[in-house]
Amino acid sequence: MNAFHYNGYVGTFEFEPGDDAFHGEIAGIRDVIHFTGRSVDELRQAFQDAVDDYVATCAEIGKSPEKPYSGRFMVRVSPELHRLTETAAKATGKSLNTFAAEALERAAKETIRP
Repeated sequence: MNAFHYNGYVGTFEFEPGDDAFHGEIAGIRDVIHFTGRSVDELRQAFQDAVDDYVATCAEIGKSPEKPYSGRFMVRVSPELHRLTETAAKATGKSLNTFAAEALERAAKETIRP
C-alpha cells in the first residue's frame, strides 16, 4: 500500500490499470474522502486539495474535522503474553510502552513499505 502524508492526514492509494489512474482515500477517519490522479504529482495535489476541502467544509458546517490517530490505543493480550513482553522489556532496559511501540513499528515497516 502506498501513502501520502499532509497536515496530519494519511492518504492511501493504488494504481488502477483499467482506469489508467491512481485512486486514493484519506485513511483513519470515518468520513469517506476519495481523490484521483493520472500521475503521482497530480495524485499528491489531489490528496492535499481533498484534505484542505475536508477541513474547509467541516468549518463551513460547524463540524470539527476528524484527526486520524491520537497515538494512543489499547491492546488486549493474554496474561502470559503480557508477562512475557514485560519481562522482555525489562531485560532490554525499556518500558513496556517503548518496547511494544518499537516492535509494532518494526512489524509495520516490514508489512507496509512507504
